[in-house]
Amino acid sequence: MSKISPHFSREEFACKCGCGFDTVDAELLNVAETVREHIGAYTPSSACRCKNHNKVVGGSDKSQHLIGRAIDIPYNNPRELYNYLDSLYPNTFGIGLYNTFIHIDTRNKKARW
Repeated sequence: MSKISPHFSREEFACKCGCGFDTVDAELLNVAETVREHIGAYTPSSACRCKNHNKVVGGSDKSQHLIGRAIDIPYNNPRELYNYLDSLYPNTFGIGLYNTFIHIDTRNKKARW
């Protein structure tokens, strides 16, 4: 496995369909490492997605996953992680709260859901 940051491999960020799309935004890797320091080791449930896979999983046509700028992080207390990330990045990035994970992306403007 080829490391792309101290704790993550390129394979962990690759599209789950196996197409080979694995180009990750450097800023997203920094966010992923920051989260790891806060919650400990984890494996992203989704990061890079090709158009086909994004459609299969019901992603938005404008999803940041399509350009390697988003990660979904499974966590047993998503609300706590959402609040933590919102406090770290109060004026930027997209952060979404779901039942079993949070989504964070490195878009240039603030978005919350």
